[in-house]
Amino acid sequence: MNTTNKNQMRAVKIYQHGGASKMSLETIATPEPGEEEVLIKIFAAGVNPIDWKIREGHYAEIIPQTLPVTLGWDFAGEITSLGKNVSNWNIGDAVYGRPEFSKDGTYADYIVVSVGEIAAKPKTLSWQEAAVVPLVTLTAWQALKEIGKVKQGDRVLIHAGSGGVGIAAIQIAKNAGATVYTTSTHKNAEFLKELGADEVIDYTQEDFSTLENLDIVFDTIGGEVLEKSWATLKKGGSLVSIVEVPDEDVAIKHEVHANFCFGQANFEQLSKITSLIDSGNLKVVLAYVFQLEEVAKAHEKSESGQTRGKIVIQIQEQS
Repeated sequence: MNTTNKNQMRAVKIYQHGGASKMSLETIATPEPGEEEVLIKIFAAGVNPIDWKIREGHYAEIIPQTLPVTLGWDFAGEITSLGKNVSNWNIGDAVYGRPEFSKDGTYADYIVVSVGEIAAKPKTLSWQEAAVVPLVTLTAWQALKEIGKVKQGDRVLIHAGSGGVGIAAIQIAKNAGATVYTTSTHKNAEFLKELGADEVIDYTQEDFSTLENLDIVFDTIGGEVLEKSWATLKKGGSLVSIVEVPDEDVAIKHEVHANFCFGQANFEQLSKITSLIDSGNLKVVLAYVFQLEEVAKAHEKSESGQTRGKIVIQIQEQS
């Protein structure tokens, strides 16, 4: 469905935190870009666990949002309007990005973003495929390359390899020349090895904590998994979590580095990711496609934790 009035658009908003019933699809005024901003016509929006966690209020004390807010923070679309002092983009450019969490999100026909939050859409991807890339891939990139400093010869453990972040992380670590271990189930083993994993540990049958002398552990689960990960690292190794802040006292005890990573928008990194994708060195795995009216079903699928690959919402068709 396309909007018939360019001054109005559809958007999925929440007015209070809670379950899927708190989401409402409504018609609101189309925003206008300000200085160094652009207006994007959204063709597809990625769905990520942080979307429903924000909906439920888990990040209310971390992310400075004012309700009501439009959910969704992954998109691919086309620039339709330029704000003041925008010189490096043109109307009609195909872009993708991860907007700031403090702003209205991407479950909408249009979005205003700053020029620092977007990059050229990979030419080799569809709109739907491109829309699921930015958030998870930037998170994996920043955790492994910026914080973990992954390099040739490193031994890296990536938890939950078949999730969106895990799929990106496996490929980023492998492209850096690392030996990659990942946890998943047996049914995903061949799939993850095709992406670059050297060893897939079936967490239902095997104990990953028998690993030793790892250079990096990338934690995407937290809790007991994080606690059991400390001992797998060599002295001077690095644990990076995207779900909870690691205990600094425990890190000191094990003589390792520990960091929490909350992925940020980054134009330069996203541009490098575009190049990796278009050169065939980073694959995108799309699992489910929903329409904007089916946003509750999309969240339900994400909350199940049983997807192999990414979930996307088709917002509009390209005209």
